[in-house]
Amino acid sequence: MVFVIQNQLYEKLTQITAKENIFIDEYLKNHTYTRLGGKADFYVTPESYEEVQGIVRLANEERVPFTLLGNGSNLIVKDGGIRGIVMNLNKLNKITTEDHIIVAQSGARIIDVSREALKERLSGLEFACGIPGTVGGALYMNAGAYGGEIKDVLTSAVVMDKQGEIITLPAEDLDLSYRKSNIPDKGYIVLEAEFSLKSGKYEEIKAIMDDLTERRESKQPLEYPSCGSVFKRPPGYFAGKLIQDSNLQGTRIGGAEVSKKHAGFIVNIDHATAKEYIELIRHVQKTVKEKFGVTLEREVRIIGEDLDEEDK
Repeated sequence: MVFVIQNQLYEKLTQITAKENIFIDEYLKNHTYTRLGGKADFYVTPESYEEVQGIVRLANEERVPFTLLGNGSNLIVKDGGIRGIVMNLNKLNKITTEDHIIVAQSGARIIDVSREALKERLSGLEFACGIPGTVGGALYMNAGAYGGEIKDVLTSAVVMDKQGEIITLPAEDLDLSYRKSNIPDKGYIVLEAEFSLKSGKYEEIKAIMDDLTERRESKQPLEYPSCGSVFKRPPGYFAGKLIQDSNLQGTRIGGAEVSKKHAGFIVNIDHATAKEYIELIRHVQKTVKEKFGVTLEREVRIIGEDLDEEDK
């Protein structure tokens, strides 16, 4: 960004949110699970819905690119970073419970919502006890694990549209399906979600969560940075099995490696660049397609810009 324009935009942002919530030229690798990603021109962490609204409307008025970043668990940010304003809602993380209903703000971790459900002896979110994303991200992709999905328990969501208007939608209006919703197509920003759960016994709910946690920790390469499961499950197959049967485990490009522990994961084992990580994803897709005729569709999102040659 040209310095004068950048300075003007900074001043306008300070009229919306506190200075300590605004970061200039912030490395996004500090905010992604893969530990990949170049700089954001502006990285902002608003503390209220009104501040989110103000930032969205400012971006519209100034015609500045705007990107919403969750907690970066299912995301690859390219090495050139992201232009304009990148907003993170991790300070909007309130969770409240009344009877069998839990309302959670977008920036709350879905793991923490599942723990709140356990505390309140509510069943239905056990599957989410190991999902590292936020509530907003969980709705964005209809996150799921071990046979459960967000759409099974979501009743409604409060979202903000591209113009900064806040609207409440029933769950069915989000078109939730396997690892998909209409949130990206509509340009919605999730502000909060309402989950309807069932009464249960604390010991039984905890036993399920403990079992799922043990299964996750024993099978997944959690000791390395990664984006989690890279690919969606192809109809009739398992992505990890196809990759394993293609003899791709341990394959490396630079610092990125197809996990030897779980073939569905690509891990950052030695200061990988996003370019290396993405090249390895494409190599896996190409190899599996050639060997089995199956197209692996990415579950992980890739955003941002490539690094310019002169910046290397």
